[in-house]
Amino acid sequence: MQHLWTAPTDRAGPKSGTPRNTGTSPTGAGPGTRRADGSPPTAQEAVTAGEAFLQAHLRTALRTSRQIDQVFTDEVADRVAGLVRRGGKRLRTGFVWCGWQAAGGPGDLADVHRLGAALELLQACALVHDDVMDGSPVRRGAPAVHVDFARMHREELTHGSPDAFGTGAAILAGDLALAWADDLFTEIALRSPHGVCLHREWRAMRTEMAAGQYRDIRAQALGSSDVTEAVTVATLKSAFYSVVRPLCLGAVLAGADDSVLGALRSAGRCAGLAFQLSDDLLGAFGDPADTGKPADDDLRARKLTYLLATAARLASASGDVQAGVVLAPGAEPRSDADIAQMRSAMERTGARAAVRAEITELAAASVDHFASTGAPTHIVREFDSLVRRAAGGPASTAPGEAS
Repeated sequence: MQHLWTAPTDRAGPKSGTPRNTGTSPTGAGPGTRRADGSPPTAQEAVTAGEAFLQAHLRTALRTSRQIDQVFTDEVADRVAGLVRRGGKRLRTGFVWCGWQAAGGPGDLADVHRLGAALELLQACALVHDDVMDGSPVRRGAPAVHVDFARMHREELTHGSPDAFGTGAAILAGDLALAWADDLFTEIALRSPHGVCLHREWRAMRTEMAAGQYRDIRAQALGSSDVTEAVTVATLKSAFYSVVRPLCLGAVLAGADDSVLGALRSAGRCAGLAFQLSDDLLGAFGDPADTGKPADDDLRARKLTYLLATAARLASASGDVQAGVVLAPGAEPRSDADIAQMRSAMERTGARAAVRAEITELAAASVDHFASTGAPTHIVREFDSLVRRAAGGPASTAPGEAS
């Protein structure tokens, strides 16, 4: 698919320099990867096992924290653990598993679970800091961490600003989540024969996250409506750490060669962008009961999303002056009436439908790229299912499958 979305990504990632493991069975399952009946596990089974590992790891991290300081544990570490436990789709563990299987899946599946847990902790850091920067009040159906700290200050402390305290404490909470993620990842890398290559992927991912977040707040400060800028933000802030790096971390763990990694980077970029575009639609039109956060935060702050940039472009191309005005930079936060007009403009210009079509194309392209790794058909189907969950749409047709 020759498209804005398919810019080369191989240059963005490190090369493993390690040949693909070829000593596995035709199903791609290696030692420690099969179920009791001898069949290979599914991605969902890997996610379920990874969730159990994550919960156990959180208990260990909290015990360690208590040995350092009980107050810190009760007020900071417990909040981090609570955010992680409140959910998320845990798709990153599934994508680690898919990358691992695409490279042959040798070794112990437990390291896939550990990598998935480390990624969930990294995600917690990103969510806490993102909510501070965006001023978001709710996350995963509960008060955002900085909001909860401000509440605690009002109820239990006496001096200073509750909001300033909430911001400072939340930054520390995000830093703790990042430290936990790095600690767990380091344990994996130190005992892996591919530890150096794993570290390169992890290091690149953390920098991409910071770059994406900065480009996000910078675009908002500029009042940008640029489509290319929106794609850059979505790629750096979401696509890389949500899908590209989890896929590649799993593959590097299995000793993938450069051709497999290149295909996975392309697959991950398409899937990650589909994921972000779907999230953009939910951010504008979703039900808070399903998303666990307000449905109008992005619109109220006029965040640059591909949805907004597409609507602005289509409004200009069609001469829809009214839509152009309501979508243009202005005084923020916007009123409920402004939000309703923005949603109407996104519908009227065809932006909402265009973004849905992009998601479908991206999901299909992602599966095609993944299939080019040579992964067995049942692994391609598993990847297709994960992409469908991430993008919130129907499964694309995996190679060899009926429409």
